[in-house]
Amino acid sequence: MKFQNPLLLILIPIVLLILFLAKKKNEESCIRFSNNELFAGLKETFIIKLFRNIILLRFLSLVFIILALARPQAIIEESMMFKEGIDIVLSVDVSTSMLAEDFRIDAKRQNRIEVARDVIKDFVRARNNDRIGIVAFASRPYTICPLTLDHDWLQQNLTRLEVGMIEDGTAIGSGLIVAMNKVKDTDTKEKIIILLTDGRNNAGDVPPIVAAEAAKALKIRIYTIGVGSKGAAMYPVSDPFGKITYRSVDVDIDEDTLRAIASKTGASYFRATDAEALKKIYQDIDHLEKHGIEEKIYYKHQELYHLFLITAIALLLLEFVLKNTILRKLP
Repeated sequence: MKFQNPLLLILIPIVLLILFLAKKKNEESCIRFSNNELFAGLKETFIIKLFRNIILLRFLSLVFIILALARPQAIIEESMMFKEGIDIVLSVDVSTSMLAEDFRIDAKRQNRIEVARDVIKDFVRARNNDRIGIVAFASRPYTICPLTLDHDWLQQNLTRLEVGMIEDGTAIGSGLIVAMNKVKDTDTKEKIIILLTDGRNNAGDVPPIVAAEAAKALKIRIYTIGVGSKGAAMYPVSDPFGKITYRSVDVDIDEDTLRAIASKTGASYFRATDAEALKKIYQDIDHLEKHGIEEKIYYKHQELYHLFLITAIALLLLEFVLKNTILRKLP
């Protein structure tokens, strides 16, 4: 509670001082006796006590009137937050090398694309205020989901992120160009692309560095993630009878190019050699790209003066009733 006119509260101690002086004067006898033997043993009744202190009602009513004049107000606080998110495009490699099973979750071997889907799901859940889109690429790029705030719909589209949906190859530069086209004309101030790949550019018409230069000009940051264990990884292949067997293949990630892409656009390069590392990378990017939230607080005031005024009137009426009934003085 607050008072609109708090200076008026200074009058309350003045009223209390007047009350003290008035009560002290009232206690002096009107008739003087040489001794008080006539009154010895007499007890003061409730009516007498009430009569002697009836003045308190008037002063209390004055206090409540002063409080009413000071305009007490109850504060109803309303907070409104204006949130401006970030436009994020996830550019994901779906070339056949993403089938390599060099990641483990709960001691079970899983391929890179399965782990990437699970990690992306968690990343999307943490970005409630951001528009997110997904672009897959192999020999050419393909839009899985345009920028959207409907993250449930995006999660459904994430199941379409599969190896084999596009002809094999790794067109990193082309994938970045399509991702940039999703965000370059939006009104959002912050725009980022998160590129995940396990290889090197070998398809498409746009070199990755050229795409990075374009992103720099458009003020789009590109975080790059090289995914895959160091050395060799187990890759599934079918024999002539359709049986799945595994062979060891070398992990060939063009880390120099991925570092250069991130560096040119003011972002960072990460290397994920296992499932936990990949999950932590997306968490780190999530923390790096937290956008500030502007909060404006509005206050509504509810006037309470009428409650104090009603109380003051009630006290005055009570004094009037008492003085004209049980405390009435006879001539």
